[in-house]
Amino acid sequence: MEDNMHSSEFSAQCKLYNSWKVVWVVLSDDGVEFYNKKSDSSPKGMIPLKGAKLTSPCQDFAKRTFVFKITTFKNQDHFFQASHLEEREFWNKDIKRAIVCLDSGMKFSRKSTRKSIQLPSNINMSELYNLMRDPQVGVKELKLERDNRTFNQCFTGSAVVDWLVSHERVRNRQDGVIVATGLLNEGLLQPAGDMSKRAAEVHAESVLLDQLDAFYYFADSGFFCEGYSSDEDTITKEEFRGAVVKQGCLVKQGHRRKNWKVRKFILRDDPAYMHYYDPTKDGDGPLGAIHLRGSVVTAVDHVPDAKKTDTEGFLFEIITSDEIHYLLEATTASERKEWIQAIHTVSKTGK
Repeated sequence: MEDNMHSSEFSAQCKLYNSWKVVWVVLSDDGVEFYNKKSDSSPKGMIPLKGAKLTSPCQDFAKRTFVFKITTFKNQDHFFQASHLEEREFWNKDIKRAIVCLDSGMKFSRKSTRKSIQLPSNINMSELYNLMRDPQVGVKELKLERDNRTFNQCFTGSAVVDWLVSHERVRNRQDGVIVATGLLNEGLLQPAGDMSKRAAEVHAESVLLDQLDAFYYFADSGFFCEGYSSDEDTITKEEFRGAVVKQGCLVKQGHRRKNWKVRKFILRDDPAYMHYYDPTKDGDGPLGAIHLRGSVVTAVDHVPDAKKTDTEGFLFEIITSDEIHYLLEATTASERKEWIQAIHTVSKTGK
């Protein structure tokens, strides 16, 4: 969502649970705004951050992970649940800064990063980020291993600085660290792994490490972390080899109980797979995978065996080459169209 307010220009989709409903959340210059859908022009509500208190992790819900709580100055509690640990830390970090700024009589703004770390005035962060994300000429996303964990679709701090220097975006490595740190503080890059996270937390402003063992990932990438896998998982590893085409949350109908649950989906091509995850559990592998090669995807108006209250959104169905049916629900017509187009393309071109 484009942030047209005088704010941090930061928006992210996370889980704000009031009756545990998935909404779109935007951090503005004085509060947290939440919307029913990403495409909504006006927020459903706003949580003021001046005088607020952040509790993280929040242990109020025994069966839910990655929950944090914002308590307003009027002692109203608002609970959020992130989809993974990195997302929660990302939100916590900025919300803490926003509260400190507001309580000190200042407005919170990510743009203050430029001044605090002395970024060159001619650096366009958004333009630079888009170039770095370019699959042809950008920073290469890799699968890296450290401490018996596998970090998928990430890169090293040194790789970021190497790219900035080689593409003549900076004069030397010292300037490269400054610019890369700016991207980190803007939320465009995220730390992955203990070393890079410690460097991001120790200082008032995050610092990007120009090191081969400091890992980072793009904020809108398909990054995920998993425990060490044995050679018996070779086939599963192949499924994750493809580039991420699209990702996001959809509601999926279960095959056994026919109940509907929110799942995070990551669509990849070559090979063509769509993996789905429990968005509340960090570091866990996928709950399942849909092999899309030769599949058919179509929009549907209703589910014959479902109650009217079960589904209210925009449905579509994937039928695999093995005749397995998957029913999914998007929140908007445009979102459904985007998913159908992306899946259709991958099913025809991917292996």
